[in-house]
Amino acid sequence: MRFWKEEQSLVWKHGYETVMVTPWGKNALRVRATKYPKFTEHDWALEEPVPVSDDASVEIGDGGAAVTNGRLCLKVDGSGIMTFYRDGKKILKEYHRDYDQPSCRESRCLKIRGREYKAIVGGDYALKVRFESNDGEKIYGMGQYQQPYLDLKGCTLELAQRNSQVSVPFAVSSLGYGFLWNHPGVGSVVFGKNYTEWEAKAAKQMDYWITADENPAKLLENYTEVTGRAPAFPEGLLGLWQCKLRYRTQEEVLGVARKYKELNIPLDVIVIDFFHWTRQGDWKFDKEYWPDPKAMCDELHAMGTKVVVSVWPSVDKKSENFWEMSERGLLIQTERGSNQTYDFQGDCLEIDVTNPEARAYLWEKCKKNYYDYGIDMFWLDNAEPDYGVYDFDNYRYQLGSALEVSSIYPKLYAKTFYDGLKAEGRDEEILHLIRCGWAGSQKYGALLWSGDVPSTFESMRDQLAAGLNMGLAGIPWWTTDIGGFMTDDVKDEAFRELLLRWFEFAVFSPVLRMHGDRGPHDIPPLSDKEWGGGSLYTGHENELWSYGEEAFAIMKKQLELRLSIKPYVAELMQEASDTGAPLLRTMFYEFPQDAHCWETEDQYMFGDKYLVAPVFALGQREREVYLPAGNWRSLADGQLCEGGRTVLCSAPLERIPVFERV
Repeated sequence: MRFWKEEQSLVWKHGYETVMVTPWGKNALRVRATKYPKFTEHDWALEEPVPVSDDASVEIGDGGAAVTNGRLCLKVDGSGIMTFYRDGKKILKEYHRDYDQPSCRESRCLKIRGREYKAIVGGDYALKVRFESNDGEKIYGMGQYQQPYLDLKGCTLELAQRNSQVSVPFAVSSLGYGFLWNHPGVGSVVFGKNYTEWEAKAAKQMDYWITADENPAKLLENYTEVTGRAPAFPEGLLGLWQCKLRYRTQEEVLGVARKYKELNIPLDVIVIDFFHWTRQGDWKFDKEYWPDPKAMCDELHAMGTKVVVSVWPSVDKKSENFWEMSERGLLIQTERGSNQTYDFQGDCLEIDVTNPEARAYLWEKCKKNYYDYGIDMFWLDNAEPDYGVYDFDNYRYQLGSALEVSSIYPKLYAKTFYDGLKAEGRDEEILHLIRCGWAGSQKYGALLWSGDVPSTFESMRDQLAAGLNMGLAGIPWWTTDIGGFMTDDVKDEAFRELLLRWFEFAVFSPVLRMHGDRGPHDIPPLSDKEWGGGSLYTGHENELWSYGEEAFAIMKKQLELRLSIKPYVAELMQEASDTGAPLLRTMFYEFPQDAHCWETEDQYMFGDKYLVAPVFALGQREREVYLPAGNWRSLADGQLCEGGRTVLCSAPLERIPVFERV
């Protein structure tokens, strides 16, 4: 094995494999390996400029080599096995069970190596990278998965995008390191008890990044320095967002906004959902139901309300834009079978936003048909993209096969609108509500929401884990559909209680947003045509006043609480832009020295000031809350409580336990 130095990087070659380890940011290293003659030019998530490190060094000896960057050191032995150290203490080591290293205690005849390449006939490699498991370690982050588990140790996660599943492959370890799997393709990770295994279904090279530091906050700061941070959060969006599936006409939207104004309830944002258009891929209002979008926007703006409109990436083959886009190669391709990627309300292909020409085309249409009328922001729905069938091996983008690149799609979808708005001079006021993301999406103004989730208490519990782990994956702007998306019976009293509990949770989240498909679907469509804005079903009303006087009074009071803390939320948004800190924070994020906080998963910190304990069960009217050491003031009655203990708190229907750190 031959080691050498290239600038600040350590490089070695063993057989057909070349490995390069490069200092990359603060206390961090980027590790690449390939069997091709050279590395690709893709930096993927690591796009931000990184200064040359003054703390980096490379040492090459007779039996191995080492590269150090600040608190992180990698040592490689004569067999090419890598071990990482934080401040001299081992934190991660490649899992190697082969007999080519007889002096090593892990020597076995299993022929299992830490880096395993398997050739794909006629293509690249399937890749597996394995590490030793650390007993007692806890792992967090990785984006959003629909499960209640905050600690991901023992979990198997698909590295792929789906509706309500957002793969952001950055993991935060309780041992003081963060690990980014810098590959945007399809695969999986198993955080097993015996070993950890990362898998890519198709790759040209191994590429990961690792950082080590004293606490999760520092790890997030290092990570977002190299992947990007959220821009300044636009003003006037920290109050109520109103949405439903779906406002079908211009007059419905104006009628809702006028009623909020009449009730003297501030409405920051109103959202126009899908199928306001003629056909998917036309990207324009149906004039029959939206005759004067500019006048609508002007009136809403005069009331202090900003307007969001839904955009889908799907293009119906009957769309006025389909054949031009197909001829110009702007759509996702299928490798076999039917030339179709999506089949909801039409035979569709989706636009290929990995193609810069396609991104420019999409923005041109949306600028002309939405932005120029006064639409303020865009709701980038189906951003995974949502396939009719998730057969990733059947789809191809300009950037490569879906197996190799598809997880980056939602990031480039957000970039489409970020670049378009920047070109219009919108340097500060950029935000997109979007259903999916990838590592670095935060820098393109992505406000993720947790997708089309069920209206159940179990699902609400899942959303807490999802939001906390999303923040630890570097994306601080996150929200949910209050009450969940899929409601069978809007008049069900159990659902109304769920809605109130979800609203109380959402008050202490980055964005407070009413949305959902409020069943049953017994409202006749406006038109018997098979296309256009009047053809599709709608859900029942979903405004604050839609659920009876008691519910209205509770939500109105909770909204007043939200409005009272808006200056504080604005401070948290600024902190997210400055350091990458999430707004929703795990207990251990704020109290990393408190062992009990690493075990507490059903409550959280909203910034550094508020401890929030949601209620996750029907009929529950009290719950236990753990208060870390210090003094805490209950928002319910102002009572001062001493921390370092668990207390039993009342949780009447009109509020959940919230404590202020004093």
